[in-house]
Amino acid sequence: MQVGLHVSISGSIDKSVDNAEAMGCSAFQIFTRNPRGWAAKPLSKDDITSFKEKLVASKIDRFATVAHMPYLPNLSSPEDDPFAKSLNSLIDEIKRCSKLGIPYLVAHLGSHKGTGDKKGIEKLVKAFTKAAKETADDVTILLENTAGQKNSVGSDFEQLASILFQLKPEKRFGVCLDTCHAFAAGYDLRTKKAAALTLEKFGKAVGFEQLKIVHLNDSKGEIGCNIDRHEHIGLGQIGEIGLAHVIKFTNSKNIPIILETPIDERRDDLGNIEKVKELA
Repeated sequence: MQVGLHVSISGSIDKSVDNAEAMGCSAFQIFTRNPRGWAAKPLSKDDITSFKEKLVASKIDRFATVAHMPYLPNLSSPEDDPFAKSLNSLIDEIKRCSKLGIPYLVAHLGSHKGTGDKKGIEKLVKAFTKAAKETADDVTILLENTAGQKNSVGSDFEQLASILFQLKPEKRFGVCLDTCHAFAAGYDLRTKKAAALTLEKFGKAVGFEQLKIVHLNDSKGEIGCNIDRHEHIGLGQIGEIGLAHVIKFTNSKNIPIILETPIDERRDDLGNIEKVKELA
């Protein structure tokens, strides 16, 4: 199975490979830069070379590596300046992934800020389409389902599919399914039967061929709470039984699993990886 964590790039970006290996990861996710600001330090040739060499020397498959967009961009923004900055950030991030040889970039779908789903989706489609046109085709942009927070789009599988299928060229886009977000949006994952039914709904709406990465997270909030708060695997409102079914299903499709779980006195990252392997 391919399972891992969101790992730190502190020091230099190649340290992420060291950090992933130290934690026993067979997959990993990174931010390619500081996720809390707009400015991004350019990647040096040495950074790129070292990252690629360490990844080749590791036991981690390149197609089990993924980058995540920073926090500030809002690709559904109705406001011209924030939208332009968000689009430029997306284009820059795709280019950074291309240089590093990272095949997937996870993107949040943003907030329409009260202008309505239709207008938010129009902006999203515009942003993704332009970004695809202006970048090399060796990076797949992954749309991440949302928890259904106010003014957000893409929490409903049918709506997520409707956004995805407007995007061209098709091979440039896919989906990252987050279990906490799906549960918070009202999709039951608590039992084997419920998890199987939710995955069936996803398959019918979006299609499993579009699913490239799974963010496996338990949920602090109850089903349908629309709150994005991750919990340790099996210790939240979803629990072990349903997540075990998701893990086994994901493994059967050879889809990498990335954990975005907390670290506290109850369990650390290594403990969550061990829990996933136990449930598998």
